[in-house]
Amino acid sequence: MNIPNLFAAITLMFIATSVQGESMSDDSDWKLKLRYGKETTPYSHFTVLAEGVCGDMKEGFSCPKGNAIMGMKVWANDIDEPPYMVKSIGNQIGFEVTGEIQIYSTEPEEPPRENPHGYDIQFTPFD
Repeated sequence: MNIPNLFAAITLMFIATSVQGESMSDDSDWKLKLRYGKETTPYSHFTVLAEGVCGDMKEGFSCPKGNAIMGMKVWANDIDEPPYMVKSIGNQIGFEVTGEIQIYSTEPEEPPRENPHGYDIQFTPFD
């Protein structure tokens, strides 16, 4: 499978997961408060997909060594911040970004915190 098709497949997987999660569970209080402006956050929510190479993974993360796509959801200051976040977090857990980074504005699954952060990190290996 070539890289553009792999990115398209992974993107569809993330969108389907987000839609499924949204329809199967009630919105929690924080989502409603954010949606209707009762609470605000200076951050925006994105899903980031980054092409790279997995090495020795930090405990709690797993992926065969070699080429992979790292997917991560982030709360960030703006759309310019997620590439830095995926590179920094990836380096901390054993993943080196070596190729394309795609960023999508998405609905959050976790509430914002005091600082930008990433969560729901997943890896998809490819040849």
